[in-house]
Amino acid sequence: MQLYQIQEKELHKEQKLLILLMFPISFMIFGIGISVYQADFNTLAKGVVDIIVSPTILLTDFLAIGGIGAAFVNAAVIGFFNLYLLAYYKLRINGLLIAAFMTVIGFAFFGKNLFNVIPIYLGGYMYTKYQRIAFKDSILVIMFATALAPIISEISFGDILPTYIALPFGIIVGIFIGFIIVPLSTQMLKFHDGFNLYNIGFASGILGTVLTSIFRSFKIEIEPVSIIYKNNSWLIVGLLIFLFCYLMIIGLYVNRHVFKHFTEVFKYKGRLVTDFTHLVGYGITFFNMGIMGLLCIIYVIMVKGVINGPVMAGIFTVVGFSAFGKHLKNCFPIVLGVFITSLVLGYDLSSTGMIISLLFSTTLAPIAGSYGIGIGIVAGMMHLMLVTNVGVIHGGINLYNNGFAGGIVAGFIIPIVDAFKRE
Repeated sequence: MQLYQIQEKELHKEQKLLILLMFPISFMIFGIGISVYQADFNTLAKGVVDIIVSPTILLTDFLAIGGIGAAFVNAAVIGFFNLYLLAYYKLRINGLLIAAFMTVIGFAFFGKNLFNVIPIYLGGYMYTKYQRIAFKDSILVIMFATALAPIISEISFGDILPTYIALPFGIIVGIFIGFIIVPLSTQMLKFHDGFNLYNIGFASGILGTVLTSIFRSFKIEIEPVSIIYKNNSWLIVGLLIFLFCYLMIIGLYVNRHVFKHFTEVFKYKGRLVTDFTHLVGYGITFFNMGIMGLLCIIYVIMVKGVINGPVMAGIFTVVGFSAFGKHLKNCFPIVLGVFITSLVLGYDLSSTGMIISLLFSTTLAPIAGSYGIGIGIVAGMMHLMLVTNVGVIHGGINLYNNGFAGGIVAGFIIPIVDAFKRE
């Protein structure tokens, strides 16, 4: 394949961080602004506390737990914390880092808060000290590994253990997760051979299944919940449209030929590792992220869904991985497969569960990119049937349930397709 000759303005590391900084700053202003409008800071403070002390098992929507203002402030805090780490350790802002950052702030609307992610970072830090490697080499995996943050909140605040034991035990479990997730995720990659973009979601699903099974052996039941914000806020929709248009404008600023060369991104299959910032440059990458974000919003509005916490997590994950493997061409067959199956099985297309299943199903985009539309549609159909059934296995403690299901689908379908493929 002939590589695209990148011609764009050079961005320094600090400029890339500033581009990402726009997201937590916007969230913080929006969250506080909503509270100012409602003239009730007590509600904002109480909402943040409610988010911190809530068990955050799937699906726990922070918009429903703490209110819109508190949910956005929580996402902003998580965003600032992770950007500080990226700046402090002077990491190169590439496609995978952008994907990790967007995924983390997206899931800060339903599942992640500062209390339940810090123990996992601490465990990852201890692992790097034990292995005598640099922490910055493992930050990426640790960022994604916060998928298991709900187990910390569930143990600490879920009334399953006496209070004096629950809090320290929850933190210890979080540190343990951070300590072992790096080697575990490396091994799990071999199972799906890079055809599942949410590899840590698969590794977290395996680890979550083991932990949940241990708890159930001691008669401690962990079951999924469904606490969902059910009203659409057009202020939230407007903010998301603004942020995704902002990405497209940044892309156009960096590469003034972005309209002419945007389709270059379609040449890549998306299989791990496909870093668009390296292959087509930051201009086309940011433009692609903005386009994918807007398409997600259009879909949710078309099916009359609600843009709540879980849906925003799905949207921001799609946007993030549009810097690292996803584009319209390789996502569409997967989405079409999910859509067709939902119609056949009679699922409600406007439900939050159905919308996030469709958005997150794009983790299998590399299959459509590598094997074509037909296999992509089949992969999407299988994904929906699995993702609606595997959550109970890990009890909802793995936020990346679709990554877990996607890993199983990829590990199942790829060897079969390869075995019967005609050269």
